[in-house]
Amino acid sequence: MGQTLSEKILSRKVGRQVKANEVVTVSPDYILSHDNSAAIIQEFKEIGLKKVAAPEKIVIVLDHVVPAASEKHALNHKIIREFVEEQKIPHFFDIDAGVCHQVFSEQGFALPGLLIVGSDSHTTTYGAFGAMAIGIGRTETASIWATDEIWLRVPETIKFVLKGKLQLGVMSKDVILRLIGDVGAEGANYKAVEFSGEASSSLSIDSRMVMTNMAAEMGAKNGYFEPDDLCLDWLKNRAKKEFEIIHSDPDAHYEAIYEYDLSNLEPQVACPHSVDNVKPVTEVAGTIFHQALLGTCTNGRLEDLEIAVKILEGKKISRRIRMLVLPASKEVYLEALKRGWLAILYEAGAVILNPGCGPCLGAHMGILAPGEVALSTANRNFKGRMGSRDSAIYLASPATLAASALEGKIVDPRSYL
Repeated sequence: MGQTLSEKILSRKVGRQVKANEVVTVSPDYILSHDNSAAIIQEFKEIGLKKVAAPEKIVIVLDHVVPAASEKHALNHKIIREFVEEQKIPHFFDIDAGVCHQVFSEQGFALPGLLIVGSDSHTTTYGAFGAMAIGIGRTETASIWATDEIWLRVPETIKFVLKGKLQLGVMSKDVILRLIGDVGAEGANYKAVEFSGEASSSLSIDSRMVMTNMAAEMGAKNGYFEPDDLCLDWLKNRAKKEFEIIHSDPDAHYEAIYEYDLSNLEPQVACPHSVDNVKPVTEVAGTIFHQALLGTCTNGRLEDLEIAVKILEGKKISRRIRMLVLPASKEVYLEALKRGWLAILYEAGAVILNPGCGPCLGAHMGILAPGEVALSTANRNFKGRMGSRDSAIYLASPATLAASALEGKIVDPRSYL
């Protein structure tokens, strides 16, 4: 019996062949954290050690509340900066860099065949590059800083075979929302999720990162695409170190295999208050909302901004709403600036925010009031996610969001392209 990509990566780490459901102790290639590093530092100090075991593996990106929105946040940032200096951690990105998952990828840490762990549930994003990337807790992160080891159960794998071609105005966000709606928010708990098929290979790297990012929303331990030429081209001049391309074996065992023809897929919307409460846009068209959020670690990349520009150029968003644009990183922001896209979006009535996570997690720069409704390209719509527990969030693609921003109500974007 062959092995899946996840089984192969863990086998190489252990030094022997492993299979699903085994528990193994492994040393990760990189350990990511963000603003929650302040809490992790406290837990690390309680262990009683003076030095982290492998400072070269630690990557810290300040992104959740940047710039600091309160004295408490400012103190946390100060604690982190001092710890980075004290421990001589070489991979530190301060408040100007952007959202951790985009920065981690752009800076060449997300590579094929690597085992990556991070104290953020959307660490699964790096599976877009053929890595095994797993979200972990703060206590686990502190223990890895101390020991350079973690134990993991080898996950079973669910395979999604994607066929056909997406219609104009239908994006990878619509695909992953449909998959989550079908399997449920817990349908892939502690499973690996493999995206394959001719449709998946035609997706851009930006689109693949959307899919692997939101694999976490079906409960997946990790989600991935197998590396191909498109992936390797993207990694040129970025990769931080040598890597090994790994593929699942043709005779690998999968717990389940689902096939989808994307040719007839229409835009999808996740309705309050669960990511798996997914409906075709035609069923929720006309829903009034008050705030539109374009961006975040899910859909704040260049192709996301580009399709919004195509829809909004020369037009004005509805006076009934406020629109926030949140590029995922400094690199994305600067490129969008050079192309004139931010000016177009600003002239259309949007507010351009610095790269970060603020409004997505309800920290600052766009909190919802009681009774308000948001349409967002982010990855979660739980109660209270963006502010008041008496507010509501709908999730959609950048195309759906941009078209809906023009009308001040949810619409099908296909007629706007």
